[in-house]
Order: sequence, then C-alpha cells, then structure tokens
Amino acid sequence: MGLLFFKALADETRLRLANILLHYELSVNELVQILNMGQSRVSRHLKILSEAGLLLSRRDGLWVFYQSPKTGRAREFLDAALPFVTPSQIFSSDLEMAARVIEERVNRTRQFFNGVAEHWDELNREVLGDFDLSSAVINALPQPCGTAVDLGCGTGGVLKALLEKSQMIIGVDGSAKMLELCKRRFEADKLTDDVVSLRIGELRHLPLADKEADFACLNLVLHHLPSPANSLAEVFRIMAPNGILFLSEFKRHNDETMRNRYGDQWLGFEEMELQGFLKLAGFTLLGIHEQPVRNNHKLFLITARA
Repeated sequence: MGLLFFKALADETRLRLANILLHYELSVNELVQILNMGQSRVSRHLKILSEAGLLLSRRDGLWVFYQSPKTGRAREFLDAALPFVTPSQIFSSDLEMAARVIEERVNRTRQFFNGVAEHWDELNREVLGDFDLSSAVINALPQPCGTAVDLGCGTGGVLKALLEKSQMIIGVDGSAKMLELCKRRFEADKLTDDVVSLRIGELRHLPLADKEADFACLNLVLHHLPSPANSLAEVFRIMAPNGILFLSEFKRHNDETMRNRYGDQWLGFEEMELQGFLKLAGFTLLGIHEQPVRNNHKLFLITARA
C-alpha cells in the first residue's frame, strides 16, 4: 500500500493536486482552471490518485468533485508525506488560486440571491408547495427559548414565526437585498434591537458570539454552501450548551434545473452524509424524518443537540 502511494505521488502535477485537495473539495473544471491545464491531462492524474486511494470522488448530478480522504491510512500518509515536499511558489499559488475559486462560488451565490430576493417567497412556494416549514421549525423550538437564530433567514418568514416562543430572534443572511426585505417585514411591529437583530454574514464566519444561540435553524441552506461540514462546525460554535438545531435539507436528487433556477451547489444529500456532518461538528442527533414536497423532491427534517 505504501509503495502504491509513493508511485501515485511521483509526479509534480499529482503532488500539486494532492496538496490542493488536502485543503479543498473542487470539481474537475475548477481544478483545470487552477492548474491551467487541459481537462484530459488533469483527469488522467486524478484517476491515478483516485485508484491509489489518495483521493475520493463525489458525483453530484453532472458534476464530479474530488477531495482527500478525511481519515484512514491514505490521509495519514498525505499528512506525513506532504510536509516533506520542498515548499515552492507554485504550491502557494495553487492554494491562493483555489481560495479565489471558492470565493467566486460564494460571490456567485450572493449575487444570485440578491437578484431573486424580490421573488424569493414565490420561489420557495414552488419548491415546498403546501408544506408549512415555519410550523415544523416552531414545533422543534424548545420552550421557553431565550435567543433563537435563523441562519440564512432570507426574507424572514420563518424568522418572524420564531417570535412566538423566543425572547430574542436573530436573522443572518449573506444577501443584503434579502435582509432589506426581511427588515420591511418587521417595520410595522416597531420591535427594538434587543428583540430582533438582523445581521449580514456568511455561514463560514457567523456574526454571532460563542454560545449565543439557544436555538438555531438552517433551512434549505447547506446545498448552497461550498463546505457544509465546515459551516455546521461554525454553527456548533455559536450554540449554547444543550442548544437545539433544526435542519431542513433536500434528499439527494438528480434535478439539474435546481442549479440554475435556485442557485444550488449540491443536489441534496444522503441521510448518512448529513448525519456524518452533524456528528463531525459535535452535534447529537435527536430525530430525523422525510417530508415530501413538490416535483417529487423530499426534505430531511432533522433536530440535533449541541
């Protein structure tokens, strides 16, 4: 096994790929952009690394993403071997370029949501149909609840419902346009800042203090994020001890139209995949069930404890 690993890394391009994919999960097209090489050449090197067990691939509809294993002998080998590779400018440049590619994904998502904000409630109804997501969130909300947070609050429909059982609510979204519409929803209520707080920010770096949230909900957000596992770890940071998380997310599907119409980056998730993300972040699963919605899609409705 060790000899197979060494043979797979015995090429500068494969060393570069291993170094990049130790830090990021990226599609073939993104790797082509970073390395400035032809797709057939990049794909050949990815195949060699994958067959050696040094890379994992994930098919998401028409796209294929690659990353290094998180655990196991292959990961141990990479962690041990790559520090001995002589540092070079090209390795540093690769990581800088990869970071820019991820940031471009985030910017495209932000621009998408700014562009559709005025129609977001209608788009949500297209997906959810008659399913009342707000009621599902409220049913998961512990009572009494001090601070409840809606992460990716959009125009604030669910956030306003949280007022029923919470002393304070916080809405976070990366789209300034979404938050502007959310603010309008609360204007007539004349609520003070210590009751409703709207904050712009990304799920990767939440604008909340450690242990600030007694309850948090994350509704149809993970499939827009470059790294759902890392974002859930950030959510765990803001949760009070024994705080409750409610997560709604699409079950894995192959509907490519969701990328263009709704800005999706992931075509849903497998149940075990979501459970793995939560466990890795530090959450304890409390319950999970499937909810049918429109166009033959299904949602996972999950509650977990920090």
